Amino acid sequence: MVALNPNATVLEEEGAFAVSDRAAELARDGRSIVNLGIGQPDFQPPAHILDAAEKAARDGPHGYTSPVGMPELREAVAGHVHGRIGVEVDPGQVIIVPGGKVTIFFACAMFGGAGTEILYPDPGFPPYREAVRFTGATAVGYPIREENDFAFDAEEVLSLITPKTRLIIVNSPANPTGGVVPKAQLDRLAEGLLAHPNVAILSDEIYSHQIYDGGPASLLQVPELRDRVVLLDGWSKTFAMTGWRLGYGVWPAGLIDHVRKLITINHSCVNGPAQMAALAAITGPYDAIDGFRKTFMARREVVVDGLNGLPGVTCRMPGGAFYAFPNVKNTGWHSTELAVRLLEEAGVALLHGGSFGDNGQGYLRVSYAASREAITEAIERMGDFLESAHPANPLRA
Repeated sequence: MVALNPNATVLEEEGAFAVSDRAAELARDGRSIVNLGIGQPDFQPPAHILDAAEKAARDGPHGYTSPVGMPELREAVAGHVHGRIGVEVDPGQVIIVPGGKVTIFFACAMFGGAGTEILYPDPGFPPYREAVRFTGATAVGYPIREENDFAFDAEEVLSLITPKTRLIIVNSPANPTGGVVPKAQLDRLAEGLLAHPNVAILSDEIYSHQIYDGGPASLLQVPELRDRVVLLDGWSKTFAMTGWRLGYGVWPAGLIDHVRKLITINHSCVNGPAQMAALAAITGPYDAIDGFRKTFMARREVVVDGLNGLPGVTCRMPGGAFYAFPNVKNTGWHSTELAVRLLEEAGVALLHGGSFGDNGQGYLRVSYAASREAITEAIERMGDFLESAHPANPLRA
């Protein structure tokens, strides 16, 4: 066999897609499956977005656009960011990309490499760790703890910075926990980073419109850090457009040319009809988006109440996103085995916490981006399973 780049051989697949594929396979075999494993809204994009895409697919543009995105869309994104967090953004610093993961990968490629370290949340979105590892950098997880309502402790993060650290990835609201970092912790992290001028920050705010307690806070709001913060956001979660593959980054001005070069050798540009749909989405109206948020809030109550009623399960109220992260350590089950058995025997698809990092062991990720009826059915099936089934290797107190 031909020799491979060793960095490519260590990558692990994101578990959400593997579980969804298995759930779909079981459903094709006639099994009744409730899927709370995938992180995508169960809504249709609002009609005006679909209309804009249809018109663009028919009338164009059909050719290449600028690698960094259509000027009118970049201007609209800059205005949207200003309206959300009160920061003036130069449209020239906005980069349109095919999905949020592109910004993650580009940031890790730009700051990583052999001999460097990148800090990421653990538990956290699996592509963080894998993108870091692919660059040859060392991935250093910083703990996300249940006792902190799944927010980081700024002092703990700062203590992990070494002369090799080049990037810190921050995610709030967070996948998989639904945790929202309090502004006081963001402020303390920002203050501490002033002593580390060689450390950049990737602020993943893809769930920026799913904050249920308090208002938005972003490290981009700190003037002293503006020249080293990369903000990541997009259309997937807010506008129910996961499959459209639309994201954006707000990059420091000094990095724009580097990002542009990466785009031209990677994907050239985002397709024109998708960008026209994105423009219609981000310029409004937002009535449907506000409705999505209210629906998620109501589902949050249902899923947390239901999980807390299961034997051996406790679950904190998430502050954002659309995930609950219940603690299953007192059920007697290893979370990995429990997730597998729930899918195969109870027909409930969800993810074990260990797939998000070592600190996720003993937890499950439950997506409530599904109907209230599906959530209720899944909780009932989980309860029946926990009452009747027994683990192959039970945990001991």
